[in-house]
Amino acid sequence: MAARAMWKGVVRFGEVRVPVKLYSAVQDRSVHFRLLHGKDRSPVKQAMVNPQTDEAVPYSEARRAYRTDEGHLVCLEHAELEELEPEQTRDIELISFLPPEEIDHRWYSRPYYLGPDGSEDAYFALIEALQRNGREGLARWVMRKKAYIGALRLHQGYPMLISLRHDEEVVSLDTLNPPGGTRLDAKELDMAQQLIGMLEAPFEPEQYHDEYRERVMALIEAKQRGESVKVTPIRRPEPSDDVTTALEASLKGGRKRA
Repeated sequence: MAARAMWKGVVRFGEVRVPVKLYSAVQDRSVHFRLLHGKDRSPVKQAMVNPQTDEAVPYSEARRAYRTDEGHLVCLEHAELEELEPEQTRDIELISFLPPEEIDHRWYSRPYYLGPDGSEDAYFALIEALQRNGREGLARWVMRKKAYIGALRLHQGYPMLISLRHDEEVVSLDTLNPPGGTRLDAKELDMAQQLIGMLEAPFEPEQYHDEYRERVMALIEAKQRGESVKVTPIRRPEPSDDVTTALEASLKGGRKRA
């Protein structure tokens, strides 16, 4: 199935304008359930209810409120929040260019593919410029009433726009307590290095799946066929608090698999 564009914009830096289409580079594969009434299996729906009267409250009569640190509720009107929304625009403005290693992985949020939107000459010129300079662009744009900051980079020759988290969303390492405990002795360190060497392998994403989703879908398909299903829980070995014992068991298991 061909990917469908989710938004259209224009990459802009200086006087250069490159019309593009955004395609999501990831997809939600979570299992989504319908809520049913347990007695008659009829669908149920969620509603906003006034806890004092147990009456449903229409959305038009609901208001948003923010609870302050002191416990006070500040009520906000829909019109007041709409006035604070960023100005709608199709521009994806490149504000600077920087080395790819400048942004570490903590900041990455969601990736998008960029495809051409009519002007293919400008689109391929953008790709060539990024390839020659070996840089990625820092961009900002507004999409669906929300302002974003992101990184424009190439992936296997294809331009991608990766939205970034804001500064206040990333937890600083300074807030963490430094690790304690005793250092590994020479024997434990040697076994740890052996274990790392045994587990060294290239990253092959096709080897890794959402096992919970697969188990749920297998259960659904079996029940749909009318089969009796017995779910076997996954048994995991008990962890050992002794580092030497745990390393020796890991090495022994690794050698058997090899």
